Amino acid sequence: MNLAFHKILKEDFPDVLPFIQKLMNNQFTNEVLIERFEEMFDQNYECWGVYLGEKRIGVFGLWFMTRHYAGRSCEPDHVYIDDDYRGNGIGKKVFAWIYEYAKSKGCETSELNSYVSNYPSHKFYLNENYEILGYHFVKKF
Repeated sequence: MNLAFHKILKEDFPDVLPFIQKLMNNQFTNEVLIERFEEMFDQNYECWGVYLGEKRIGVFGLWFMTRHYAGRSCEPDHVYIDDDYRGNGIGKKVFAWIYEYAKSKGCETSELNSYVSNYPSHKFYLNENYEILGYHFVKKF
């Protein structure tokens, strides 16, 4: 299975919104997500599409930052592969590409968040040799 990865530009983000909505279970309106992602694009964030031939079958984001405990780091975010293509090793290929891309940008580590109830992702990330270092807390104002 030959995958391709293409950067999604800020102005093209609405094209991948259906993938984000599936991942988020439509908990936010399109307008809210577009407003938030437009701001994210200005904050060391990149959005990428996953393609099989000409068909976009997934999407993911990457954050780049320097952390006192991890050095220069890449954080994969909102990784989503269409249901019809899961279980075919695509996730492993996506992450292999992410690791190489992050290294090319000088990253020393990769870290990510996963929703507590997303057990399939926990298994995947543990198999990718991620370690659970802590809890992610959120406080809404």
